[in-house]
Amino acid sequence: MKTYRAIVYDIDGTLLNTRDMNLYPLLRIIQEELGQVWTLEQVLKYAAYSGMQVMAELGVRDPEGVYARWVRYVNEYPEPASVFPGLEAVLPVLHRAGVIQAIASSKRRAQFAIDMAGKNILPYIAEAVLEEDTSLHKPDPAPLLLCLERLGVKPEEAIYIGDTASDCLAAKRAGMDFGYAQWGGIPGQTVEQADWVLEKPEDLLRFLK
Repeated sequence: MKTYRAIVYDIDGTLLNTRDMNLYPLLRIIQEELGQVWTLEQVLKYAAYSGMQVMAELGVRDPEGVYARWVRYVNEYPEPASVFPGLEAVLPVLHRAGVIQAIASSKRRAQFAIDMAGKNILPYIAEAVLEEDTSLHKPDPAPLLLCLERLGVKPEEAIYIGDTASDCLAAKRAGMDFGYAQWGGIPGQTVEQADWVLEKPEDLLRFLK
């Protein structure tokens, strides 16, 4: 298996299990703002969007205000963000092997601080590019390219790990390989352009020499 100088991760659905805490509150927002009752399956695609991209696509009248309410509902959700099983053991092994690890995500910095609080994986992350750091967001490659620039790593030396087709498209546009984190992906979803399909976090260790 190919080795990489750097591994860049998405957050939601890749490092952290946040699907329910993000999407069930979104269903509540849709009912309040649009007067419609949607299913979880109908909002799964929004897992790959930034918060304001979701607001724009839904066409809400007060995007910033509605987004703030969504964030409040998310942080009131009874099941907070959790690290996917296996990652707390895998990331330190990669770190000790000299692999640079970083994050490129559409998550806002304030929410990043909340979701990562008390997690044991952050010490192994060298850089985090978040929503406020770029004006363009995935599937645009801007966040990934900025992350690589900050790390001093070339695109061909790095792989992006994510859970959606949007993540894959961003990686390809950045000139990076892509690893599909199947452990956090939508059941039954395939990402055809992925260079690697990773069934469990431990599969990341296959990138070591």
